[in-house]
Amino acid sequence: MPNDSITSHSNGTADTLANGHTNGHTNGHTNGNTNGHSNGSSNGTSQVAIDLATRLSVNRSSKAFSSYAVSLVSLPRGTVFAPITGTTAGTKAYTSVQVGRDSHIELNSELVFCNHSCSPSLEFDMARMEVRVARDRDLVEGEALTFWYPSTEWEMAQPFECGCGTERCKGWISGTGQMDEKVARDYWLNDHIEELLKEKIAGQTTVN
Repeated sequence: MPNDSITSHSNGTADTLANGHTNGHTNGHTNGNTNGHSNGSSNGTSQVAIDLATRLSVNRSSKAFSSYAVSLVSLPRGTVFAPITGTTAGTKAYTSVQVGRDSHIELNSELVFCNHSCSPSLEFDMARMEVRVARDRDLVEGEALTFWYPSTEWEMAQPFECGCGTERCKGWISGTGQMDEKVARDYWLNDHIEELLKEKIAGQTTVN
């Protein structure tokens, strides 16, 4: 995908975040303390030992929203791409990832350069704290690494008009909470999003 067709999760600040800084959104928590989601070592999280540097490289741009990650490997669908480690607790922000009803983390790694696409190549499983190849297609070396942001986000801090350019492009992306259920169900969703979606349908969702 060309740079201007990828919607960035990093807003040009990921160079800092990928070096272990959290843009001031750590709520005083450091060293991977993430409300039970620390370094992939609790809650049945992934224990796969994979060096992220062997999995992806980052095409960096000085233009905001234009840096992006590409795959260094080809893998079959559903394969673990990388564990999610080294995270810190955060607040809802354009760089954070939602991991529970009211909890968010900062990735603090080059996974922050995995941008949004409506035809994603990856899935971010925040219960298992792992990134997997999308279940509906294989991953090809050199391909842009993307995921469906609403699969983790109920309400986005910074909604945007998607420019992924794929046939499945949904246009305005603002989180599953603002999305038609039929659209949301077209994708794999994290457990916390599934729970919130069921509550929304029942008319009882409240999220801080």
